[in-house]
Amino acid sequence: MLTPSELTHALLEGSQQVSFVYSATARQVLYVNAAYEKLFAPHRREQVNSDLPALLGRIHPDDVEYSADCFERLVRGQLKEDIQLRLLPLPEHDKVQWLGIKAHQYLASDGQVLVCGTLNDISAEREYLLNADKFNAKKNTTLEILSHDLAGPFNLLQQMIDFCREKVGPLQDPQVEKMLQVMHDTCRDSVNLIRDFVDQEFMESTSVQLKRERFDLARRLRQIMDTLRDGQAHLGKHFEFICTRESVYAELDDNKFLQVVNNLLSNAIKFTPDNGHIRLSLEQRTDTLLITIADDGIGIPQKFHDVLFDRFTPARRPGLRGEKTTGLGMSLIHTIVKLHEGRIWFESEENQGTTFFIEVPASKPRRHPWGER
Repeated sequence: MLTPSELTHALLEGSQQVSFVYSATARQVLYVNAAYEKLFAPHRREQVNSDLPALLGRIHPDDVEYSADCFERLVRGQLKEDIQLRLLPLPEHDKVQWLGIKAHQYLASDGQVLVCGTLNDISAEREYLLNADKFNAKKNTTLEILSHDLAGPFNLLQQMIDFCREKVGPLQDPQVEKMLQVMHDTCRDSVNLIRDFVDQEFMESTSVQLKRERFDLARRLRQIMDTLRDGQAHLGKHFEFICTRESVYAELDDNKFLQVVNNLLSNAIKFTPDNGHIRLSLEQRTDTLLITIADDGIGIPQKFHDVLFDRFTPARRPGLRGEKTTGLGMSLIHTIVKLHEGRIWFESEENQGTTFFIEVPASKPRRHPWGER
């Protein structure tokens, strides 16, 4: 009969995921199971400590500070979340390798600080999620463009119907008046239906708990603005994205946070005249990330500045083409930003445009804990 120790060893050796024990005190790997050789071929587990510098050297440059911070918190027993990081591809491969790491600190009887855990190759899962997030963001932006394109003609038809009413009024023809009223109501209901659909999409995505993940915020914002630029001929606006860095990483709920950005961009589109300018910028500061959405539209009246983020705020008003608003949008935006431990504020003058500022925490850079690599 197998002893508990033998049974544990058999389970670990038969596992498809890599199990390891690392001594932070001695700075060396004490144990790694056979799955290590399959995941990191052609490395052999007997040589894991001599191979460790080469493996650490493959950590993606954008993930070095992040992995160092996670390791330091892990050694102190303060890391609560799983770790996801990338390894640069080997010469014979063309794709980065994503690793998912679950680990915890353990204090051994001899005083050593041990890090014990498992790691898996999650490249396929990450590729699926990144594609899903990309198309979800594009879907949200495209919905705003479509809603604008569809609502515009209906609003124009309403204005034409009002003009026709004035011209045919003297005829006193009940049948004509009834037909014009049906046309007017149909246009109004269609515009409301379009906006209700977009609003419902936003409401549903904000009604669940935050799910924070580390992602390239600059890349995602750039994708949103690229989609808007593709549709700017239909929207009648000029779009610009400004970011001095190619990549800026953040730990946010990407779906909800990008909904905030989409909603603010949607408002900018609604309240900026044709040929107006809308600018989205991202700045990485020492302790925070600053996102700015600016337009040169009609601005927000001073009397509404103090109540803009209130639920059912009196500041709600239709867009320049009669686009519907529920008055819930800014309240939800404020709530989501606060859930991210951030803050939002704005500057605006009537007929001079509006600029919204969103500031969220940024991870502090940490030194590499493994020394020379």
